[in-house]
Amino acid sequence: MDFTSLFWLFFLLSALQPVIHQRMLDASRARLISRIENKRGSRVILMVHRQESMNFLGFPVVKYIDVHDSEEVIRAIHLTDPEIPIDLVLHTPGGLVLAALQIARAISRHKGKVRVIVPHYAMSGGTLIALAADEIIMCEHAVLGPVDPQLGQFAAASILKAVAQKDPNEIDDQTLILADQSEKAIRQVREAVYEFLSPRYSDEKARELAELLSTGTWTHDYPITSDEAKRLGLPVNTEMPEAFLQLMALYPQPVRRMPTVEYLPDRRTQEPRGSNSSKQ
Repeated sequence: MDFTSLFWLFFLLSALQPVIHQRMLDASRARLISRIENKRGSRVILMVHRQESMNFLGFPVVKYIDVHDSEEVIRAIHLTDPEIPIDLVLHTPGGLVLAALQIARAISRHKGKVRVIVPHYAMSGGTLIALAADEIIMCEHAVLGPVDPQLGQFAAASILKAVAQKDPNEIDDQTLILADQSEKAIRQVREAVYEFLSPRYSDEKARELAELLSTGTWTHDYPITSDEAKRLGLPVNTEMPEAFLQLMALYPQPVRRMPTVEYLPDRRTQEPRGSNSSKQ
C-alpha cells in the first residue's frame, strides 16, 4: 500500500471516528435506559442541556429549555401508559417559561407517579418543572433555583423595585412598559407555581412557597440545595440511584482542546500509608 492510500485511509478513519463514537454512546445510553426502566418499572425521559461549540468557529453555545424540548417531552409522556411511573432526568440551566410550563403541566396531569431526577442542577425553568412532580430526587450537592421571571438581562422583580423608587413623572414609556410586563410575568409564574403545589400542600403553604420562589426573594442564580429545599417543605429525596449517575456520564461535555478537570476514575478507597514497606 503506497503513501497516498495510507493517507486517505487515515483521513477516512479520522472522519468516521466521531460518528462511530457517537453511535456507541447512543447504544450505551439506550441499553442503560432500558435496564433502568426494567428495574424501576418506569418510563425514563431525559432532558440534558450541555454547553456546545459551533463546529467551525468554536464559540460556546449554551442550550436551554425551548419549545422543541417541550414537544419531545410531551410526546414521550403521551406515548407512556397513564399508570406507568415516569422518571424525568433534568440537567438544565432553565429556559423559556412557555416550554417549561408545558412540560410541567403535562407531568402534573400524568396519573402515574412522576419523579424528577436532578443529578447536578435544574435551575429556573428546570425547577418549575420539578415543582410539578410528586418527588424530587437530588444528589447531595445538586441544586435547584428560583423561578422568578427574567425580562431580557434584568429580573422582573428588580425592574419593579427600580420603578417604585423613581418619580412617576421621570419614567419614560419604555420603562413603564417593562414594569407592566414584569408585574404580569411575576403574577403568571406565581399562579403557575401555586397551581402545581396546591394539590399536595395546604392553601397557605402553597401560596407561601409560590411567593417565595417567584417574586425575586434571591438572585436568579441562587442555588437552592437539597437541604434548603427540604427545609422549604419540597418533596426532596437524596437517595440518588447510581444508575442515573452512570447515565449522566454517557452525556459528556463536548471535548475541549485542554481539559479543565482531570482525575483518575474509580478511586473509591485510599491505600493505607506505607503499604509498600515491609512489615517489621
